[in-house]
Amino acid sequence: MSENLLEVTGLKVHYPIRKGILFDRTVGHVKAVDGVDLTVRRGETYGLVGESGCGKSTLGRALLRLEDVAGGTIVFNGHDITTLKGERLRTLRPQMQMVFQDPMASLDPRQSIQSLLTEPLAVHGLSEQDKEEFGADSAASHLAKAVSMLEMVGLPRSALSRYPHEFSGGQRQRIGIARAMILNPSLVVADEPVSALDVSVQAQVINLLERLQEMFGLTYVVVAHDLAVVRHISDTIGVMYLGTLVEEASADDLYVEPMHPYTVSLLSAIPVPDPDAEDARTRILLEGDLPSPANPPSGCRFHTRCPWVREQKCSTEIPALREIKPGHKVACHWAEEIRSGEVKPDHDLIIPPRDEDAVEDLFAPPGA
Repeated sequence: MSENLLEVTGLKVHYPIRKGILFDRTVGHVKAVDGVDLTVRRGETYGLVGESGCGKSTLGRALLRLEDVAGGTIVFNGHDITTLKGERLRTLRPQMQMVFQDPMASLDPRQSIQSLLTEPLAVHGLSEQDKEEFGADSAASHLAKAVSMLEMVGLPRSALSRYPHEFSGGQRQRIGIARAMILNPSLVVADEPVSALDVSVQAQVINLLERLQEMFGLTYVVVAHDLAVVRHISDTIGVMYLGTLVEEASADDLYVEPMHPYTVSLLSAIPVPDPDAEDARTRILLEGDLPSPANPPSGCRFHTRCPWVREQKCSTEIPALREIKPGHKVACHWAEEIRSGEVKPDHDLIIPPRDEDAVEDLFAPPGA
């Protein structure tokens, strides 16, 4: 078996823009994902971060073939699944599952929890390991498996007869996780699994995901915008901007030494709970909004907002995602020069550490 469970090359997901009375004329495409390369090793957690609209969720869905692929290849467990359809794709579904962002929207309100958990087993059947533990492929074994899975996510057997609206947000997310895990998958894509939950509940769900990963040897792709959550749970992190991957590194390396201007800008926006440390930080101000994925900028897609931009090259040449140091890839023409300080940022976009003397003067009483 290969060390890599998932290998993605040049992946593209484009949505047609249609016009006309019958919307039968294609006038362009929204390039939600546009040429992404990534590799996910067995047993690791790969985190995807970026601001809203950058293509994280679309990429996560495309990895499981829940979105049509416009280009590139997806190799899962040694098999090219890019063009699989029908029965051949359905046979792989037990190995690839998803935890959706909003459990209230992804759980059918008309189905009981027992029905929600046993339906995947009725469609795909029990695994060989589960057949040994729970017996023949029958309604009784399906029920036993559902009870076992509920216990693993911290819910009682009595939950089986209830419906999604009877649970809190955190409990519904646990049910969504149980439904994804019940088929013993190899790969789980979690799309913003804790974004709709309270902070205390977020910690419980993250700990649950980590415990299940250790128990079953799972591989995760976690899509999130909370950088603190991603750092805690991820082994490797990929940073997306406007449908492309701009930086990839181990979690510790990315946070200690970010190299792409966009990653530096993202991390500089994280508030620090220590007022003195917050005042001593240098922050970066990004101007303008995220460009339209239907008409992305030429060259480097970040050049319209980048404090380190050099117009001639940045606006005309697309930077390749290249390895700057072992295990750390960056898609920036000037990554080495920015790292060494040779290329300086636009100082109008840099917010320096707070001047304590100026603050004291500002709050000094009149005539002082």
